[in-house]
Order: sequence, then structure tokens, then C-alpha cells
Amino acid sequence: MIGAQCLVAFVNSSGVPHPYTSPISGYDTRLQEGPLSFRVPSMAAEFRNNQMIIYATVELPPGSTSFTNVWQHGDLSGGVPRQHPSTPDHLGSFATIDFASGRTSDTGAASGGSRQRRRNVHGVLNVVSWGILMPLGAMAARYLKVFKAANPAWFYLHVACQVSAYSVGVGGWATGLKLGSDSPGVEQTTHRNIGISLFALATLQVFALLLRPKPEHKYRFYWNIYHHLIGYTVIVLSIVNIFEGFDILDPEKKWKRAYIGVLIALGVNAVLLESFTWYVVLKRKGEPSESDKHTHTGTTNGVNGYGA
Repeated sequence: MIGAQCLVAFVNSSGVPHPYTSPISGYDTRLQEGPLSFRVPSMAAEFRNNQMIIYATVELPPGSTSFTNVWQHGDLSGGVPRQHPSTPDHLGSFATIDFASGRTSDTGAASGGSRQRRRNVHGVLNVVSWGILMPLGAMAARYLKVFKAANPAWFYLHVACQVSAYSVGVGGWATGLKLGSDSPGVEQTTHRNIGISLFALATLQVFALLLRPKPEHKYRFYWNIYHHLIGYTVIVLSIVNIFEGFDILDPEKKWKRAYIGVLIALGVNAVLLESFTWYVVLKRKGEPSESDKHTHTGTTNGVNGYGA
């Protein structure tokens, strides 16, 4: 949090608590020692019952006695404090303290809860859109069109799934951008970069439908290659990014297991349908075509005297 004036303490290599002050001027801070914007005449620390306790005397800036207090804890790496986790408990751990009256206002719970709800909405929208509807739409196009009775129903089902996935995904993408702008440096992760990339590819895929050549057009073969390549890339990136989101959101394990179960179900059905599709295609190749049947019938009639 840029602008924060920190009281920091950790147990050093000698096993002794080391307290110091650290002003934060950037998101890549490693909590380097430095003077604060107000004086801290004395400071001490004690590590007890697996908790770090900091004692400090501070001289408040003139004109105000109420300030926002943030408390965090994290791990060390090479004797240097690392960034604290971005779990809901950490993101909501702040309150307003009036040093004159001693009263506190637990503002962190309310705003942290609101932020957590936005994160949950963001996760649900993306799982439903990119993680479920998008693969279902691809499976409809891949496996249903092998059935003659499903033509052209498979195409409309494919379009309905993909357009629905994209529409819901726009909402998930927008909430992700909002979360990132609210806490820069926390959400600026691989998750965000993949999200922007897959949304750009998905948008390109949607607009490519307007340029789709007719089936008999000479460029339709190349358009199909492009369409399949971008489509499967979006699906793979979506699944990878959903698991990145699970790591950031850190929900109950049952939600991650539930999505893994959905992926397994989709994968099993894809394998079965792929096998059946190849069976149908190979069976049709072994059957005589309409032209072969016509030629055979004409030859028989010729023998019977009706060929002419």
C-alpha cells in the first residue's frame, strides 16, 4: 500500500526480534528500513506464543488523531520480508483508530467483505463462461454434426453456447479489471495477463464469424484452421487461468474439487464421443456412395435391356 508508514519486526538470524520503521513508496517494496513521516522515539518487539508484538511510541502529525491502521504478516526470504498473501483475511485487516479517545472502527470487515463478494462474482462468472459453456460449445460443433439429423441444429447450439460464454465472460473480465484497479500490485499477476490475452483472442474469434466464407469457398479451409486454433487456445488458456484464480481467491477446497469434477466429466464425454465419431466416419467410408449405387443400378438395368 503506497504511502503506508510501517512498523516492522521479524526474528533475525540470531533469533532476536528486530524492530524497525519502513515507509512504503512503491508496490515492489521489500520493507527497507527508513524514517517515517512522523517521529518514532522508541520501538521494541517481542515474539511470544507464535505472535510478533511491537511496542512503539509515536508522535502524531499535527491536526489529526484518527488514522487508518493496517496489520499484516508474511514470510521471510533471505532475511527479507516477502509480500503478504492476498487472502480475504489479509485484504480486510485494517481499521480506523482514534489515538485520542482510544476508539476503533472496524472498517476492514465491511469493505473487505464487499471486495470478497466482487472476487466471488468474478470467479463464478469466469468459471461458468470460459470454463464450462465454452468447452460445451466446442464439443457441440465437434461431435453433433456427425449426425445428419442434427444438421443445422448443432451449429445454432454451438453459436448459442459460445455467444453466451462470451457475454457472461465480458462481465467476468470487467469485474477482474475493476478488482485490479482497486488494488494495483496485488492483482497484477499471471492471472490478469492471461485473462486479458484470452479475452482479446475470444473477441477476435467472435468478429471472425462475420468474415466466415461459405463452405464451398476456396478460403474456407484456411478459415477453419484459424477458427479451430484460436478456439482451442482460448479453452486451454481459460482452464489454466481458472486454476490461477483458485490460487488467488483461495476458496474452500470443495469448489476447486467441484470444477475438477466438471472437467473430468467433460473429458470423459469428449473421449467417448470422439471414439463414436470416428466409428461413424469410418463406417460411412466403408459404405457405397450414392454415385456408386446409381452406377450399380444402371449396369443391372443395362443387362436387363433397360440401360439405354
